[in-house]
Amino acid sequence: MNILIVEDDLDTAAFIEKGLLQHGELVKHVASAQEGILVASSTEFDVIIFDRLLPNMDGLDAVKVLRASGILTPIIILTALGDTVDRVDGLNAGADDYLVKPFDFSELYARLKALTRRKPISKVLLSLSLGDLVLERTSRKVIRAGRQIELNTKEYQILEFLMQTPGQLVTKTMLLEKVWGFSFDPKTSLVQTHVSRLRNKIDKPFDLELIKTVRGCGYIISDE
Repeated sequence: MNILIVEDDLDTAAFIEKGLLQHGELVKHVASAQEGILVASSTEFDVIIFDRLLPNMDGLDAVKVLRASGILTPIIILTALGDTVDRVDGLNAGADDYLVKPFDFSELYARLKALTRRKPISKVLLSLSLGDLVLERTSRKVIRAGRQIELNTKEYQILEFLMQTPGQLVTKTMLLEKVWGFSFDPKTSLVQTHVSRLRNKIDKPFDLELIKTVRGCGYIISDE
């Protein structure tokens, strides 16, 4: 395995790296979330180990940025925060697993192998589909129940991002980062307005609502 470690505690990083090298794995270590985002976005890894409590940027925010950028590499969060709500926050941010410190290396390594055994997700799909909704990436056509739907650029980008993770929560922050490139909240109804317009085209003319609001959190697209 080729593994990226994002950990600011050098003792913890050295402990993990030593164990992985003993198992013959390839290891890259960086000490900040920003550097982790940069390296993970430019190099192929089999799995990423991401500390949560990093200086200058929370590890969960960094994971959200990676997922919003289309990085699908399995990620395991390491943290001293072990409450259920912390675990849920980590998984909702886009992490695949969550391990509380202190931990045994044997458990960490077993979890890493389990993550890499999962069926890999194709990074580039020419089309995305959900129920009777189809998004053709090459032609940028959107069709529902055989009917072509005209979307503007932002509406298309929102729908494409939602359809990449059906059944999963997409937050307002994730949409601001992915669709508009904002690293801050402009405190406007920008996202809500565009999602509302998208719904009017995608959902309103049909019986089944696909785009659902999770009050105070964001949106989920699902045909259930």
